[in-house]
Amino acid sequence: MSSPSPKSHVAVLGGGPCGLYAARVLSRAGLAVTVIDKGDRPGGLATSHKRGKNWYDLGCHMLHEFDEEIYKDMMSIMGEESIPVQLDAKIRWAGSFYRYPLQFQDMIKGIPFFTLVYYCLGLFAAQIRSALVPWTPKDAEEALIMLYGQPLYEFFFRDFTHRYWGIHPRELSATFITTKMPRLSAVDVIKRAMGKIGIKDRSVKAVDSALLEETLHYSRTGAEAMPRCISKAVQAAGGRVIQDAEVTAIVRDEATGKVTKIRYHHGGQDHELDCDECISTIPVPHLVQRSEPSPADEVMTAARQIRYKPIAIYGLLVKKEKCIDGLYIYYRDRAFHRVGEPKNAGLVVDPPDHSVLIVETTCEIGDEKWQGTDDAKDRIFTDLELENICRREDVVEVNLLHGETGYPIFALGFEPHLEQVKNWVNSVPNLQSVGRQGGFTYPNMHSAMRMGAKAAAVAMKRLGFD
Repeated sequence: MSSPSPKSHVAVLGGGPCGLYAARVLSRAGLAVTVIDKGDRPGGLATSHKRGKNWYDLGCHMLHEFDEEIYKDMMSIMGEESIPVQLDAKIRWAGSFYRYPLQFQDMIKGIPFFTLVYYCLGLFAAQIRSALVPWTPKDAEEALIMLYGQPLYEFFFRDFTHRYWGIHPRELSATFITTKMPRLSAVDVIKRAMGKIGIKDRSVKAVDSALLEETLHYSRTGAEAMPRCISKAVQAAGGRVIQDAEVTAIVRDEATGKVTKIRYHHGGQDHELDCDECISTIPVPHLVQRSEPSPADEVMTAARQIRYKPIAIYGLLVKKEKCIDGLYIYYRDRAFHRVGEPKNAGLVVDPPDHSVLIVETTCEIGDEKWQGTDDAKDRIFTDLELENICRREDVVEVNLLHGETGYPIFALGFEPHLEQVKNWVNSVPNLQSVGRQGGFTYPNMHSAMRMGAKAAAVAMKRLGFD
C-alpha cells in the first residue's frame, strides 16, 4: 500500500454504523479522517441512551454474522463486551404468536383449515395471473397482491402497512416491497410447490428474510457498545470523532466542483474543516440543501420530495423481571409496531428485578406520539395490558427517544427524484452519499458497515492509495 500523504484528509459526515466503519477502514490504513456527528454519542439511530441508571436502545439493533470479515473485525474491537444471543423474534398474528419469519408449519397449526385454503387459493390465483399475463405493479398495493394474493393482502398487509407508515399502500411505490418488505417463508413453500407443477413465480421479489436460527451479537449496555467501540478504535488509530457537531455547509470549489471544506457548529462556535474527500451519511436532502454553492433548482426541488418517517421510542422501566418471551415481537394492530425486551439479550437492568421495554412507534414530528402526551401513553399502556406484557402500574419510568429521519419513505413516484439527487452527488468528483439516510435505503448493521467500507475504498483509490 502506498504511504498516505499527511495532506490527504477525509471528512465523514454522520457517525452511524456506516460512517463509523468507513472511518475505521480509513484510519486503520493510516489516512487522516474526521467524523462529524450531531448526536451526543456515536451510533446515530443504532445506539442507545442512558436515562437514570439504565440504557434504552433507539430500536432493536444487533449484529449478524453474515459478513464474516466485518463480524471478525467487530469481535476484535468489542472483545468481552460482545454477547452472543440466539435470534428469538415473533409476530402476533391471527390471535397467536408465531416465529418470525413466518414458517409454513406455524400457519398450518394456527390458521383454521378453510381460512388457510382461502389464502392459498388467493396466492394460487395471483401466481396463475402472473404466469399467464405478466404485469408490472404500479404501486405497493398491486405489488403485495401480486406477491401474496388478494386475501392475504387484505387480511395481513393492507391495514398493517397503512398503520405503520400512515400511508395507504396505493400511495407507496412498488419499490418499497422489493427493498423493505421481508418475504414470508411460509409463502415461499407454497410457491415452490406450485413451481413443481409448472407454475413459475414471475412476480415481484421481496427481501430475503432473516434466517430462522442465527446468532446475533449484543452488549450488557445495549446497542451503544458497538458504535462506541468503533469510535474508540478510530481515535486510537489517529482519527477524530466529533460529537454534538451539526454540519452547516458542504463547501465546493466552483472551478473543480470538488468538496474542499466542511463547516460545522460545535461547542457554541462555528468551525471549518479542510478535506480532500467527503463521505456523507447524513440524510441526502440535508446534504443537497447545505451544499455551497447550491445545486441547480431542479436538484433542490427533487431533494424536497425525499422524505423520512419519524419514530418515537418509548423506553419503559418496568417493575417486572420478564415481560415477553423472546427478544422482540411485532404487532399489527396496536399503538406500537414492535416491542423489544433487551434484558433477554443480556442487557443489565437496575434494579435487577426490573426490566426495560423498547416500545417502537412511527409518528409525525409534533404529533401526540412524538410529544409523548398523556393520551399517547395511555393508548400504549392499554395495549401493553391487552397483550399481557405489563400493567400500567408496573411502569416505573417512561423515557421518550426520537428519530426525525427514522425510515426512508418510498412514496409513489419517489424514484426519479432520488435518481436526480444521486446523479448530482455522482457529479461531485470527491463526494459520496451512503448509508441508511445518505443512500436512502434499508441496510441492517453489517450491510451499513459494508457500505462504509466500500465508500472508504473508493475514497482511498481516488487519493491514490491501493
